[in-house]
Amino acid sequence: MIERLLIINRGEIACRILRTAQQLGIRCAAVYSPADRKALHVQLADDAFALRGNAASDSYLDAEQILAIAADWGADAIHPGYGFLSENSEFARAVTAAGIRFVGPGADAIAAMGSKARAKQLMTDAGVPLLPGYHGDDQSVDGLRREADKAGYPVLLKAVSGGGGRGLRVVNSAAEMEEALAAVQREAQAAFGDSRVLLEKYLTQARHVEIQIFADDHGHCVHLHERDCSVQRRHQKLIEEAPAPGLDDSTRDAMGAAAVRAATSIGYSGAGTVEFLYQDGAFYFLEMNTRLQVEHPVTECITGLDLVAWQLRVASGETLPLAQTDIPRRGWAIEARINAESGAPDFLPSTGMINELNWPQGETLRVDSGFRSGDRVSVFYDSMLGKLIASAPNRAEAIEELSQALAQLHIAGISHNADFLGAVLDTPAFRQASLHTGFLAEHQQDIAVALVRRQRSRSASLPHHKPAWGALSGWRQNQGQRQAFVQQYHLRPLYAGGAASAATDINTLFTGTGGGPGAAQQALKAPLPGRVIKLFVNAGDPVVAGQPLLVMEAMKMEHTLRASADCNIDTVQCEADAMVQPDQLLMTFTANDEASGAANEH
Repeated sequence: MIERLLIINRGEIACRILRTAQQLGIRCAAVYSPADRKALHVQLADDAFALRGNAASDSYLDAEQILAIAADWGADAIHPGYGFLSENSEFARAVTAAGIRFVGPGADAIAAMGSKARAKQLMTDAGVPLLPGYHGDDQSVDGLRREADKAGYPVLLKAVSGGGGRGLRVVNSAAEMEEALAAVQREAQAAFGDSRVLLEKYLTQARHVEIQIFADDHGHCVHLHERDCSVQRRHQKLIEEAPAPGLDDSTRDAMGAAAVRAATSIGYSGAGTVEFLYQDGAFYFLEMNTRLQVEHPVTECITGLDLVAWQLRVASGETLPLAQTDIPRRGWAIEARINAESGAPDFLPSTGMINELNWPQGETLRVDSGFRSGDRVSVFYDSMLGKLIASAPNRAEAIEELSQALAQLHIAGISHNADFLGAVLDTPAFRQASLHTGFLAEHQQDIAVALVRRQRSRSASLPHHKPAWGALSGWRQNQGQRQAFVQQYHLRPLYAGGAASAATDINTLFTGTGGGPGAAQQALKAPLPGRVIKLFVNAGDPVVAGQPLLVMEAMKMEHTLRASADCNIDTVQCEADAMVQPDQLLMTFTANDEASGAANEH
């Protein structure tokens, strides 16, 4: 068994790995950036080592720095968690070359699935069904337009080396191809160091169903059933459940067999997830994540297995603990990802001090988190505070448990999405399992209504055990107020699932800089903390409504600020690669009609 484990991740990921590894008697070391020096994972570890910078590239992605720490500490294994270096084949290769065990698949398997174009070819050879599309070398706008015409619009542009919902754009027509391709290539180069893209048919009513697989170094490979991850925003999963509702046994068996074929075809070892799109009774390979998934707790809940323990045992050379026929499946589990973010419709990242954080408790609840009261949410990393998971004998009871738990969750000091997630659970469509990746866009009004009910219930201080549907008193007495709220929380298509991208355009007001209402001189201020990654305009430039002005990156997400009125840029007060703070002046302009405008969401 591994004796000294270096965990090269942060937050709830690192805390989750620490919990199991220490229970197995393994000594654990953590790493931390300056921003994370007081983080929970640092305090839980037996040893902890500082990294040089706050930016991911200077800390959790700095392979050379991490390998030096591992050597100095005497680590005999490195666990990458999920994200950061977990799917970096060159890092896995360097770890092995240093005589240290990498808790994950071999470098060749990571490389095979890390290139989505190569992965699709391998899956074709393995007999795993694929969507129509293109994964060749022609990266030109004209070439991809021709391939999109063959596949039929809408299509999805996807970074070849992408993951985590980054480097994705839905393209609805040939006219959109040039701008979408440029955005995907820019984001892919920044996030993965590889600007190549592939193209595939976009299914408008597809479900996202994935299979958890596990393999060892002795020729054994099994699947641990499936999860449904269809409720997504900007291709980021929000709610996951296991098993997937409404699948017949033959489909489950076929998906599981295809996932095992996918893994064995590349000589896989360790934990992995094979993701499929499912529509009209057919399923298609989407991608394979060569790591543990954020949503692995729901699989642990229905199987009673500890997947991190399995990872550590397989990495130590042991065989899989169970054969396929021995893997249980009991009850239902649903997980909600709690993010630090503002409310609808923009859901901008929220940073700052967490003044109070009280997670609900209960025998049927599980909390995976790396934050406590008094911690600070940093701009440098993603916005997830933790995960709340509910288990029950059946789906209806699991939904109700999670809905009530989200109502009991109390977070003060920053904005969060718990009420929104609870509203999604409370919609009739979710309760009826009418799921697909465009769920949020299709059911936006029902979500808004459910959100009103939950927030009225909270403000009225109803007992926590009462369902959110109970807050109906006086509901129909003010239809105007209801309609105004629904309009306020209208979930625009860019944000929601159907035609979404991994980035978003921000609904940011151009605010007056003085002179009272109607003054011609206007200013654009930063709507959130982040980094300016691209400027599209210079001082003196005329711009038209809808034209992009700049792109910001915050918490691993791109945000494009656009003009909603024709105007002239007077001054540009920021530069590319600069960090900016909320309300910091970015540029000034004069509207052509001498009226104020707003950055618009498209």
